[in-house]
Amino acid sequence: MKVKEDKFASSATFKELVVFSILRESRCTECNQELWKGNFLFMDAGRPLCLSCADLDHLTYLPRGDAALTRRAKKCSPLCAVVVRFSKSRGRYERQGILISEAALEQAEEECLADSEQRALRCERDAVRRAEYDRDLTVHMTGVILKLFPGCPPQEARVIAEHTARRGSGRVGRTAAGQSLEEGALTAAVVASIRHRHTRYDELLMSGYSRTDARDAIREDLERVLETWRYSASPD
Repeated sequence: MKVKEDKFASSATFKELVVFSILRESRCTECNQELWKGNFLFMDAGRPLCLSCADLDHLTYLPRGDAALTRRAKKCSPLCAVVVRFSKSRGRYERQGILISEAALEQAEEECLADSEQRALRCERDAVRRAEYDRDLTVHMTGVILKLFPGCPPQEARVIAEHTARRGSGRVGRTAAGQSLEEGALTAAVVASIRHRHTRYDELLMSGYSRTDARDAIREDLERVLETWRYSASPD
């Protein structure tokens, strides 16, 4: 079975020794062994090799998931390789784990077991600190949003702040500008919220409008809400 070289990224493009968890059947060019989906394959100058022919078959596979164990095992192992698999949905190679020596894995497991309680306590403290930071960030963002848009209902300002500041969301509130409470970043968060919550934008996208056409169609409605929120409600 002929293997197309473009099926696998060149190992030279990675900073580490790389082994591929393959998605399609292949064959080792040295021993002619068939390699099935999920098998490991090493590329040597464009030639696919099984781990035995690549002199890597003595290594043990450690799946990703335990950062401390992975870090320690990698540090202890005289030879190691990162295992990657191509994600069709994301269009890129993603780490699956590492190959390390059996002795390194055993040593890393012993070290992790010895300080597992300490690491658990540290993780708990870190989680508390992150939660406190996120809570304070949301409160401060809410205050700034209400200063910028005094006509915005307080509860809605809080919802906007919570949404844009959500950890791991990749939204503007988690950028450096957002966490610094910069006016441009928080205004962008408010505009995005109005677009989705107070216009037909989502409905238009679902009906087949392009993103640009949908934005053009709701521009006046968005500006109307923005203008209303820029001013405080008149006192009775």
